[in-house]
Amino acid sequence: MRKDLGKQLAVFPMPVLMVTAYDENGTVQVMNAAWGMICGMDKIALFINKDHATTKAIRKTEAFTVSLADREHMDAADYYGIATGNKMPDKFAKSGYHAEKSAHVNAPIITEFPVALECELAEIVNTENLHAVVGTIVNVSADEKVIGEKGKIDPMKLNALIFDQFRSGYYVATEKVGQAWNAGKEIMKAAQSKD
Repeated sequence: MRKDLGKQLAVFPMPVLMVTAYDENGTVQVMNAAWGMICGMDKIALFINKDHATTKAIRKTEAFTVSLADREHMDAADYYGIATGNKMPDKFAKSGYHAEKSAHVNAPIITEFPVALECELAEIVNTENLHAVVGTIVNVSADEKVIGEKGKIDPMKLNALIFDQFRSGYYVATEKVGQAWNAGKEIMKAAQSKD
């Protein structure tokens, strides 16, 4: 039996993304964002508030990186979500983490996080109901320790964090339970035979 729970942000899982950009002074601005997703073959959309220090920096430099937070660096990832760059201008420096400039875009990569999407600003969508920063993915760089067969990122090695909006928890998804575009083949065959 189903139970009504009222209005909730009932999407699970959500990513834990570290969004970074240089501000006009070359200072690293970073934030933790769960509301982001791929929105095209070479695009990522981040649904982030226009008043974040990181969003302001992206508007100025027109470039940013998105790192996937992992279990090993959960404390810093959470800190980047708790602290605000609008009130703590040296927020990144105080974390003790390190950044290097991307070779592909004018944005920093936090070296501790194992995967980074290096992006150029494609557009900012600002409507009554939506503020989205859309980036064109120019390059993806990854630490060799998370690269598996065929030169692809291995989720089992990555230990990427996922965010639970129900109880504000962090989890790690590491069990593969099926293969995409294969798990539903039997249902597809049965559906096609009914035509």
